[in-house]
Amino acid sequence: MILTEGKTKQIDCIDQILPIRDALDVISGKWKVLILTSIMRDNRRFTEIQRSIPKINPKVLAKELKDMEEHQLIQRIVHEDNLGLIEYVATDYSRSLKNVMMELHNWGVNHRKQLLGK
Repeated sequence: MILTEGKTKQIDCIDQILPIRDALDVISGKWKVLILTSIMRDNRRFTEIQRSIPKINPKVLAKELKDMEEHQLIQRIVHEDNLGLIEYVATDYSRSLKNVMMELHNWGVNHRKQLLGK
């Protein structure tokens, strides 16, 4: 419990912060949220995702897609029957981030208003 004194308070604080850090590590960076949003909006092919995100480098996109697949946020589907067509789809697990992303969006809008008056 956080309200206790001494070392227990410090350990409990770390225990509460670690899951937040883990979550931020998975979705942080310049591109991951943009890529996930693109895929959730039915951009399934590499080129569709790349076109939907201005200025993303193909090498960076490939690396981020692989990382997101390892974290089970997306699934890579190879269609052997269609000349090796590859698609990326959001997993149910990644869809559980939708409310988190909306809350971060709302917080960001309010933060801009707080700092910039916009």
